Amino acid sequence: MNIQKRRFVIAGLLATSLVFAACGDDEGATEATDAPTTESVTESSSEESTTTAATGGELAAGEVFVTGSSTVEPISVLVAELAAELSGGELAVTVEGPGTGDGFKKFCAGEADISDASRPIKDEEAAACAEAGIEFVEIEVAFDGLTVATSPNNSAITCLDIPALYALTGPESEGFDSWADANALATELGSTSGELPDAPLTITGPGSESGTYDAFVEFAIADIAEERGIEDAGTRSDYTASPNDNVIVEGIEGSDTSLGWVGFAFYAAEAERMKAIEIDSGDGCVAPSIETIADGSYGFSRSLYIYVSTTAAAENPAVASFVDVYLSADGIAQVAEAGYVTLPEDRQAAAIAAWDAATA
Repeated sequence: MNIQKRRFVIAGLLATSLVFAACGDDEGATEATDAPTTESVTESSSEESTTTAATGGELAAGEVFVTGSSTVEPISVLVAELAAELSGGELAVTVEGPGTGDGFKKFCAGEADISDASRPIKDEEAAACAEAGIEFVEIEVAFDGLTVATSPNNSAITCLDIPALYALTGPESEGFDSWADANALATELGSTSGELPDAPLTITGPGSESGTYDAFVEFAIADIAEERGIEDAGTRSDYTASPNDNVIVEGIEGSDTSLGWVGFAFYAAEAERMKAIEIDSGDGCVAPSIETIADGSYGFSRSLYIYVSTTAAAENPAVASFVDVYLSADGIAQVAEAGYVTLPEDRQAAAIAAWDAATA
């Protein structure tokens, strides 16, 4: 299978979803996925006001609205907290995480300044932005990995290859309510994962509004579906879908023979409640870890992005200030603080160059 090694990624604990408003006012806060909380950034003194050590310059006062991926959300939350601290509360950033797809809908309708994304923008989404007169720049901010998991009590499953995953979760598996129901299709597709057990198959995962859903389709379903003449294929529809990663974790934990998928950081934070399934992308079974995700040997890995409306940035200096904080040394440090893998220096430089070119 042509698993794209261009995507990489994360580990660790994620920050809680919060809303940051000037002077601590949280009226109208939007709640999304709650995630394990990391240590807060050290509070700055009030004397710092709008002059920041992170950017080396002055932060504009104002309000910024960030929507999109629940995976990227914890990073943006920490950067929002940093921006609030460095500006003495004058730069107020609201962050929500309804999902990459839902985020792009708001973003391309001009209802958000920045859209967090766990996948690149789709052509039709970019067209919607263009039609609405929204110009934007894509900025890569971190690496993340997609983890397929089951219950720790499921001793029968330790590794799955791509044909077996397709047979369990793809469009041709509709109605399979036992792992064993997928055996014939997996064998037909050339799976070497071995006989799947005769046990209830309970699937919980993100819905189609999520970039994590799209990534799973790309990794586990798209190539085989195309080979079999199935156009615009997604997952089977008869599973429990949720935009909330914690609900997915609960679903995976709740059945002894469960199956599901989440970002690696959510798995790492809840590893006692789930068992990661090793993935065979063609070169043998590989477990997700910080090391295998960072070096690309784990096939289900991806880049994370923010999409910034240059239209909004031109009208609202606070947007540009927030992105400046995001790309500063202190801002980049929040990637690791949130539990993700920091971009190598050359890709950090490329992200900064993209932002500089977009705002020149």
